[in-house]
Amino acid sequence: MPHAGLNFGIFLAPFHRLGDNPTLAIQRDMELIVLLDNLGYDEAWVGEHHSAGWETIASPEVFIGAAIERTKHIRLGSGVTSLPYHHPLLVAQRFVQLDHMSRGRTMLGCGPGALASDAYMMGIPPETQRRRMEESLSAIVKLLACEEPVTMETDWFTLKDARLHLAPYSDPRFPIAVATSTTPSGVMAASKHGLGMLSLGAGLPGGPQKLAEQWRLAESEAAKHGVAMNRRDWRLVVNMHCAEDDERAFRDVAKGERIETEGYFGEVLARPPTRSEDPLGDGLRAGTTLVGSPDTVADGISRLLQFTDGGAGAVLFRAHEWADREATWRSFELFARWVMPRFQDSLRMPTQSREWCVENRGGIFAPNMQALHKAFTDAGMAVPQIDRLKVREG
Repeated sequence: MPHAGLNFGIFLAPFHRLGDNPTLAIQRDMELIVLLDNLGYDEAWVGEHHSAGWETIASPEVFIGAAIERTKHIRLGSGVTSLPYHHPLLVAQRFVQLDHMSRGRTMLGCGPGALASDAYMMGIPPETQRRRMEESLSAIVKLLACEEPVTMETDWFTLKDARLHLAPYSDPRFPIAVATSTTPSGVMAASKHGLGMLSLGAGLPGGPQKLAEQWRLAESEAAKHGVAMNRRDWRLVVNMHCAEDDERAFRDVAKGERIETEGYFGEVLARPPTRSEDPLGDGLRAGTTLVGSPDTVADGISRLLQFTDGGAGAVLFRAHEWADREATWRSFELFARWVMPRFQDSLRMPTQSREWCVENRGGIFAPNMQALHKAFTDAGMAVPQIDRLKVREG
């Protein structure tokens, strides 16, 4: 990773309310990725969904391919590829191609499929989705190793002497992460292969309190398979909106948060919406939602990391549209300017340099002032009327 400390990025489902022009919404998603690249964010994970009207990107691979050509630094991953929907050989081939096209900026996120309506339309029984994800993931990991042909037979895919016709560009392969939420299945799948985790549960009620337990389970299971987990590959997904002060931040997002929670998660997905009198405040106190000034958001991240009992590698922000475009972009800029440096060790040397100058200003700047004074007097000129003491000391 290119810098010390935490990585930051977004988890772009995306979320676009019904009635919004879908063509412009996809364009806006792409423009957001370009903005984040320019602001120094590390990662963007793009979702795959096929129904319900809100999460409107059907192919993260197509979106990533276009984003590669518009960005320079940000790493781009699927958030996530629903493995039961695809043959594992094709998933591996597509992401190897993206790995080459991006010169190593591609990541693969894996999951069983989040929307029941997607699986229903494809005739996939819900009780098979997690097993199918694990079977596909095992096949993909073997294919990407490029060690020997892979033969594998399941009730939904077959591999016969299968091999990739390109090895990954990244050595030994691009990062792979498994989505985890409220059940242990994602943790178990990731730990079997020593892969990264995308902890979506960190942004759900009660989720932060379970993070340490989740990591202990991952380490324990990984040891059984003879592999190790790395906290740098652990990503926590939460909600965030930053403004100049807490009051403005809450005002920016209050209406949009209710529309999304009640209109999508409640009415469409049949998940009980939050009926709290202060849902954003409750989320802030619980650590699942970070809304406020840079100081408030930074404090929230510090608290979130404490729940992990040892830290994580990245914090990702669920790319909602609770606020309008201007406020949303301003949020990401404020975070990049005033919060990100606190967690990436980029302020240590400027701070030390300033403190050194302050502590030694008498010895450093006094001779300089004397030399300036002498230059004027040697030239027979009047010394400018300045506060010599003030200049000398500060």
